[in-house]
Amino acid sequence: MLENLERLLARGKDGALLRFSIAGEYLKRGDTASAVAHLLKSVELDPKYSAGWKLLGKAYEVAGQFTAAEEAWRQGLNVSEANGDLQAAKEMKVFLKRLEKSRPKD
Repeated sequence: MLENLERLLARGKDGALLRFSIAGEYLKRGDTASAVAHLLKSVELDPKYSAGWKLLGKAYEVAGQFTAAEEAWRQGLNVSEANGDLQAAKEMKVFLKRLEKSRPKD
């Protein structure tokens, strides 16, 4: 799957959803650095992409970058509320509360 997605990117089919999909595959493989890089590009291409912000926060959390995860989720929360994406907003609020309770001190 990842190889097919990477081929699309190589052919110039770049976009927020493609980058999001590639990042998801990298996360499944445990490559958080690559996932973060593609998610940053995803939200750069479409700053209003709630799912991109949500997964970016998750990737940062998995990588142990808790401050960055919090920042991504806060940005995503703002975006999702502005877009009326109530489910994504609700999920990111839960992620933020969970992170606040369990977060190791940086």
